[in-house]
Amino acid sequence: MDLIKIAEQAMAVEGAKLPDFKAGDTVTVTYRIKEENKERLQKFRGVVIQLKGQGVTKTFTVRKVSNGIGVERIFPIYSPFIAEIEVNKIGKVRRSRIFYLRNLTGKKARIKEKQYVAPKEQ
Repeated sequence: MDLIKIAEQAMAVEGAKLPDFKAGDTVTVTYRIKEENKERLQKFRGVVIQLKGQGVTKTFTVRKVSNGIGVERIFPIYSPFIAEIEVNKIGKVRRSRIFYLRNLTGKKARIKEKQYVAPKEQ
């Protein structure tokens, strides 16, 4: 019974408009945390290092460095616990899975940002 309920929630979330993002983009994921009878929102900001799967089982991995320690978190895209996904920066990378970031520290771990060129007005 619970499995059917979760699938229905996932389908409802699937209909919601999600931003387009890919590996190299910096995103802020706001997700709900349930603690006994309380519910709160927590934000996780980091670089998307991979997108994996397809359909309802699609997931993405976000990496950030917190107090000098790398933290990675895997989120299902259509999870009912995700309140919002916000794209902060669009990164310029040539790979779809950027695991090489795990070995880099400091300035080497930075990802170049794509520059947006506004169309000229006539």
